[in-house]
Amino acid sequence: MPHQDSVLRQLLKHIPWTAFDRLVTTHAADEGVRRFDSRQHLIALLYGQLSGAGGLRATVCGLESQQARLYHAGGKSVARSTMSDANKSRPPALLNDLFSLLLHQASRPTRRKLAETTYLIDATPLPLDTRSADWSRFSHDVCGAKLHVIYDPQGDRPIYAALTPARVNDVTVAQQMPIEPGATYVFDLGYYDYAWWASLDAKGCRLVTRFKTNTPLELIRELEIPAGGDILSDRIGLLPRRQTKNRRNPMGGPVREVRVRIEGKRELRLLSNDLDASAQEIADLYKRRWRIELFFRWLKQNLRIRKFVGTSENAVRLQIAAALIAFLLLRLAQATQTRITSPLAFVRLVRDNLMRRRSIADLLPADDPPPSQSPQLTLKWC
Repeated sequence: MPHQDSVLRQLLKHIPWTAFDRLVTTHAADEGVRRFDSRQHLIALLYGQLSGAGGLRATVCGLESQQARLYHAGGKSVARSTMSDANKSRPPALLNDLFSLLLHQASRPTRRKLAETTYLIDATPLPLDTRSADWSRFSHDVCGAKLHVIYDPQGDRPIYAALTPARVNDVTVAQQMPIEPGATYVFDLGYYDYAWWASLDAKGCRLVTRFKTNTPLELIRELEIPAGGDILSDRIGLLPRRQTKNRRNPMGGPVREVRVRIEGKRELRLLSNDLDASAQEIADLYKRRWRIELFFRWLKQNLRIRKFVGTSENAVRLQIAAALIAFLLLRLAQATQTRITSPLAFVRLVRDNLMRRRSIADLLPADDPPPSQSPQLTLKWC
């Protein structure tokens, strides 16, 4: 009978190990390490993510129980104290750089014209307990972090991620994000900053967001709207010329205001610097923002970013990076077969068969029908 790699090993084959070894040298991640090197640490973190282990102890116990098959995947069992020390000291930049390499690898099949590219920007909270208070305290008895993401809805993957304490403002992180000139960016009220909008506009980007309810618009002209739809008005105007303390508003050019009715009664005031697209296109672009909310939900439900393997900032950063790498590995592996089209069904089958010697293409027996298709995605306003 021919040898068959475990499902875990097949997933790990998508990692460019030669490039990873160069990153280890660049970041001096194995300097002074004798037993538990960066490769074994990464495999341990990925095992915890993919197996659904609920914390450090469960991860270590799972590694020990699968030691024979871990050996063939390049991993090994490890003492809890050893892994804890690695989580505290190994540089997260190593895994962040690996995520960037994998992202480039995963993005090759979906390259497209920049004018057709739409990115969604948002952040999701990650509650932490008081053991992480030294770096993540938000208020007297609340601690937490935030994962900030630029998400590509067409490629169904994040293209940028950053972790900060929850007290850091979303716009502060957005100002450091890489921006592709000419692309479309959609975001919510957490990124309400005229100076940042102006920087996007100067790079030829189209932006779609929401007005605050108290932001006035100096009307230039009213545009026609189709009768009987959810578009209530379409106007071009100017934002306030002055900000607080008499500062000049850097977003001084004309902008678009599209008022749209949602859920039959609520109204949204949408803002865009695109003066030529139809009002319906502007509304549809903002509605796509629901896709990043679905991504955050999927990540939290199917990978382990709710319960952490450590309390230090370093350990949390490593685990978040490992979760994003696991997400990309799952997407790359799913693309190698055609029977399982639902990402949710695929991740469940991988978890059930993680250490079994079974081809990813044969996670379902030949006589089993493929899982039912996921219900048609319904975008919601958010």
